[in-house]
Amino acid sequence: QVQLVESGGGSVQSGGSLRLSCAAPEYILSYWYMGWFRQAPGKEREGVVAVASDGPATYADSVKGRFTISRDGANSMLYLQMNDLKPEDTAMYYCAAGPTVWRGDLLRGDQYKDWGRGTQVTVSS
Repeated sequence: QVQLVESGGGSVQSGGSLRLSCAAPEYILSYWYMGWFRQAPGKEREGVVAVASDGPATYADSVKGRFTISRDGANSMLYLQMNDLKPEDTAMYYCAAGPTVWRGDLLRGDQYKDWGRGTQVTVSS
């Protein structure tokens, strides 16, 4: 079981920004597929953004141009910069990692082996 720990959630007004962090082991950051997923109350979990260790990120259409994923190997962190937040972005956000993910569908959550406990993001209008 890989330990992933999210932080950085909070409450912001529409149009605001937050940066989520996910602490992960260095080898996970370097070699595994990693992603951010979210789940709003009463809704199914959805993929927000995911990235292979050696490839570009895949973003959900709903967040393209507003969210950016990045890795910080020196600090063993995965980040999600979220700008221009909207009320529909309100959800619990989870960091996930997996050693083997089909590149044709990086945002499919059931491919990921390990998950953090999540951090809540609430955006008010």
